[in-house]
Amino acid sequence: MAYLTAPVKSRLNLLEETRFEKQPVRVFASAAQASVQVAARIADLIRRKQAAGQPAVLGLATGATPVQVYAELVRLHKEEGLSFANVVTFNLDEYYPMAPTAPQSYVMFMHEHLFDHIDIRSENIHIPDGTLAPEDVADFCLRYEQQIEEAGGLDLQLLGIGRTGHVGFNEPGSAPNSGTRLVTLDDLTRRDASREFGGKENVPRKAITMGIGTIFKARELVLLAWSGKKASIVKKAVEGDVSGEVPATYLQLAGNVEFVLDEAAAAELTRFDTPWLVKDCVWSEQLIKKAVIWLSNTLGKPILKLTEEDYNTNGMAELVTERGPAYDINIAIFNQLQHTITGWPGGKPGADDAQRPERALPEKKRSLIFSPHPDDDVISMGGTFIRLIDQGHDVHVAYQTSGNTAVWDDDVLRYMEFAIDLERSLGRDGQELLRVYEQMRAFIARKQPNEVDPQEIRNVKSYIRKSEAIAGARYAGLPDRHIHFQALPFYESGKTVKHPVTDDDIALTMQLLQQIKPHQVFLAGDFADPNGTHIVCFNIVAEALRRLKASEEWVADCWVWLYRGAWHEFPVHEIEMAVPLSPQEVLRKRNAIFKHQSQKDTPVFPGDDAREFWVRAEHRNHETARQYLRLGMANYEAMEAFVRWRF
Repeated sequence: MAYLTAPVKSRLNLLEETRFEKQPVRVFASAAQASVQVAARIADLIRRKQAAGQPAVLGLATGATPVQVYAELVRLHKEEGLSFANVVTFNLDEYYPMAPTAPQSYVMFMHEHLFDHIDIRSENIHIPDGTLAPEDVADFCLRYEQQIEEAGGLDLQLLGIGRTGHVGFNEPGSAPNSGTRLVTLDDLTRRDASREFGGKENVPRKAITMGIGTIFKARELVLLAWSGKKASIVKKAVEGDVSGEVPATYLQLAGNVEFVLDEAAAAELTRFDTPWLVKDCVWSEQLIKKAVIWLSNTLGKPILKLTEEDYNTNGMAELVTERGPAYDINIAIFNQLQHTITGWPGGKPGADDAQRPERALPEKKRSLIFSPHPDDDVISMGGTFIRLIDQGHDVHVAYQTSGNTAVWDDDVLRYMEFAIDLERSLGRDGQELLRVYEQMRAFIARKQPNEVDPQEIRNVKSYIRKSEAIAGARYAGLPDRHIHFQALPFYESGKTVKHPVTDDDIALTMQLLQQIKPHQVFLAGDFADPNGTHIVCFNIVAEALRRLKASEEWVADCWVWLYRGAWHEFPVHEIEMAVPLSPQEVLRKRNAIFKHQSQKDTPVFPGDDAREFWVRAEHRNHETARQYLRLGMANYEAMEAFVRWRF
């Protein structure tokens, strides 16, 4: 191959790298960068059509994914004069039934994010009608198809992808030649929408959607996907076989489609997840660790039993050639994993810490655990929390938000009834409490899905979560003076969509950090929670630390550890500290979680996992220990895992 020119080599390398992919894919560092590029592509189409005296016919999607695209189009209109006077739009879908004035309607969504900010003509906007009588839906769908054809057909169709693999609301089982029609929504789709509707029970069971056959008629198809939540379904859509079980795979049959992804959504594609299977790799230490663990798990063999042949027949011959022999690689990775295990999460006094994840000095550390919600501390790292206290460290916990949106209305009434009885038992008439209680009860009886609670109800919900958090922290052994409630302002909107983060949130966090001057900070690094609070809280602390680093000397000696566990766990190759738990410690952690009674049985925001939080946490901790065992480590009951964040 030496005679090939560089560009030809490059094309061949790309073909090899993407040989598992059956759809064209472009990957950007972030959703923001990708959105700017997609908006520029749409703007170019609009301008070309304008120059030709023709309308630009756009198929538009809704949901969180295209929001940044629409924001950039609005910016192009306001700052660069992009006109939408010649643009005709057809939206993919709408819930059914759905009033156009409802906050969850796609009519409201499109006007809020795009139409109200540009010069598009109202008669050029087409969105499926969620108010139709059932007997009129079929005729409307037929007319919708005709309107698209009369407009000249779709020039470009924006698509998202649901976790069922749906495009539009074409759920599993949809036919590739389907047209616009009324469909039944998959249960997972309804769960994903439950936050906007105040519970899955309020999400419509049906929707009107363009069909896959309708989508195929567009001259260009651009599918957008952001975040690790979409990585699994993106892999199926891009690399899997065409199947009605994953409707997005039908796009493999189209010759005019492109997937536009951020790095997180692309993470499970073969060229990113297991690159040694498709190309020559630059073997960084982290990639070697990931590859060896993958090989061990793929073959079901402990690391120290992997052979040269195992490496050679599984795409890793290059690694053995560069870093071999295999035995040396095995020993190196085995030792790396072994050194992540410690029973001393605050460092072991008087011990050589060269091979330990935490420093030995100072022997008594100030440890600050940030908990986004009032229970993340004990759910995600309760065993480590307890052990830090048992081992004599100066431990503090900061509950960043009140968690008041995650309390059932029934609990409010129950606690108010208790308070009224208590008042009366003390010889007071309780009339004022009773009056407030009656107002609360009347409001709850007529409350609409996702309606914001009055302040009195929000207060009671906050007090419920606060009392539970105190009980859990006390059970772990923490004195009351070390329990901090921040109630960060961004969260206090009374609804699932929160206020933007401001300097007030960061200033409150900086004040607490300056007060404690911790040697260790523990932060939630699990960004898959259904209302997005974890990543917001992480970013607040991260910014606070960055600002303090410029002026506070103690920050240089502050290590930050990320924990997970409420929603999913770190993969083993990323873990830098694994804290083993004995059966007794697992039970103590469970009891600490039990103190959060409002979150037991069925929490308000359960996510995809219907199990109680203590069951999820124990399962993940047991599974982490089993993964270490399968790789050849000691057999522990359970493990909590951490990754160090360097700032």
